[in-house]
Amino acid sequence: MKIIVIGTRGIPDIQGGIETHCEKLYPILVSLGYDVTVVRRPNYLEKEKRISLFKGVKIKDIWAPRRKNIEAIIHTFFAVFYAKTQKPDILHIHAIGPSILAPLARLLGMKVIVTHHGPDYNRDKWGMFAKLMLRIGEKNAARYSNHIIAISNVIKKDLTEKYKRTKNVSLIPNGVNIPDIAQSTDYIESLGVEKHKYIFALGRFVKEKGFDNLVEAYAGIADKKGIKLVIAGDADHETEYSLSLKKYAKEQGVILTGFIKGEYLNELFSNAAFFVLPSFHEGLPISLLEAMSYNLDVVLSDILANRGILNDDNLFFEPGNVEQLRSKIEQKLEQPIMRITYDLSPYNWDHIAEQTRAVYDNFKKKDKI
Repeated sequence: MKIIVIGTRGIPDIQGGIETHCEKLYPILVSLGYDVTVVRRPNYLEKEKRISLFKGVKIKDIWAPRRKNIEAIIHTFFAVFYAKTQKPDILHIHAIGPSILAPLARLLGMKVIVTHHGPDYNRDKWGMFAKLMLRIGEKNAARYSNHIIAISNVIKKDLTEKYKRTKNVSLIPNGVNIPDIAQSTDYIESLGVEKHKYIFALGRFVKEKGFDNLVEAYAGIADKKGIKLVIAGDADHETEYSLSLKKYAKEQGVILTGFIKGEYLNELFSNAAFFVLPSFHEGLPISLLEAMSYNLDVVLSDILANRGILNDDNLFFEPGNVEQLRSKIEQKLEQPIMRITYDLSPYNWDHIAEQTRAVYDNFKKKDKI
């Protein structure tokens, strides 16, 4: 069965939750016998890193302008017509923005699956027109896809309540691999931090991630007990917010690593004191699942996406409430370092691949909404 995947920036080693989702999922599906091509925006990787095959997954580069407001829609438009030439059994669209073109794909005769990763129109980075387009994308996904995958119960419930979509809807979450704990401390020492002597956060430098609140909370702690704050990540597109965040963070002694993956990220997770996720908006946060896979204690913003994974009131603070966040961090600093064993069985990538496989295999017979 031939699958064409669009909507993602691409794989491998490209920042973003959807990108991580695709990077982990599709090699497993290839091992199960599927022919998978991921359509990528090449401007997210240096030329020498633009491989055309990743763990059996084919990668097709299609040009897109590097402009926040039009990049995804233009890339998806070209990707849909490319997909038509490949005669796939399934066109799999990730995210609601690219799903605005789901009707076009259906008009061209393709069977369409959409994975809904979250209501992106709630993100502060988008203006009114972009938010309108995202809402139309969500509506088109609900109305025109042959099958829709929701990554959380919250999203699945929303589809039912807003669009009355009850048929051909599956709940398939993001996943995480259980890592090997890093034994080395060379990288964190190069950053100027010690094992268990830093708070860790990870994500893109956009306003809804709340990193400015985290930096402000950290800066206001009188006795940090030698604990530093490390934030890994960067902006896809530099904005006034991302530039001001970097400036403010450096002024407060926060260590910014930039976008990292692999051994460096493994080392940071392995040796952190605890993990903080201060987001205002998430679909189903892979960074939280990763922190849990390293048995890290966590501090979380009280949003539905986080509550859908963990539901201990002691972990949560009101989103945007710097005083509450500071208090939670101070409480953790007063306690011994904790390592917690979480139940991550629902988020096993092999299990998620089998769930996705079941959806794909339904397309061997005619499947209409």
